[in-house]
Amino acid sequence: MSPYPRSILLSLVLLSLTNSLFASAQTPLTSQKATQQAVIQTALGNIEIALFAQKAPVTVANFIAYIQQSAFTGGEFYRVVGPDNDQGTPPISVIQGRTNPQFEDFPPIVLETTKLSGIKHKDGTLSMARGGPNTATQQFFICVGEQSSLDYGGARNPDGQGFAAFGRVTAGMDIVKKIQRNRQAKVVEDPYIKNQILAQSIKIIAITLAE
Repeated sequence: MSPYPRSILLSLVLLSLTNSLFASAQTPLTSQKATQQAVIQTALGNIEIALFAQKAPVTVANFIAYIQQSAFTGGEFYRVVGPDNDQGTPPISVIQGRTNPQFEDFPPIVLETTKLSGIKHKDGTLSMARGGPNTATQQFFICVGEQSSLDYGGARNPDGQGFAAFGRVTAGMDIVKKIQRNRQAKVVEDPYIKNQILAQSIKIIAITLAE
């Protein structure tokens, strides 16, 4: 058994991945993998995604660290948001996912804004859920349609920093849209997320990296 606490070991894994991706971002395109392919396996079918490691190195390193620790095995898409059930302004259309609740989160990461990455919240974009700046851990969402209010300078978050986009769906948007159309919600106390939390979440079987 390791003498170090699990949280420290996981932090070191994340730091190593982050440093590796930062280093690769400084090398020519011909010698690095700018985009990492992955597959989100759900109970409804597969969603294929591209992770933009060169444009959003910290955010992608964080997401990959969770994947490599099998944190998303037994995770779920549990929240769906659309104009008909959104209490935020302006309204958005997304589905939100998270890791297995038994998995301990890594430390929060710095916010890589769309101003820094150049990745806009277009249809199928993956982005990190957050409260304040630099608070994102593992929860993410996928855009259904263009959601420019989530970009840097957008009005969705009062701080104007937007959200950290880091990837895009390359196949399986039909699965994303099917999840987003689900309106079988459970009762919650928080009025902000009323009618958004699924009564039966859509299970994430696993997220795997392509070779």
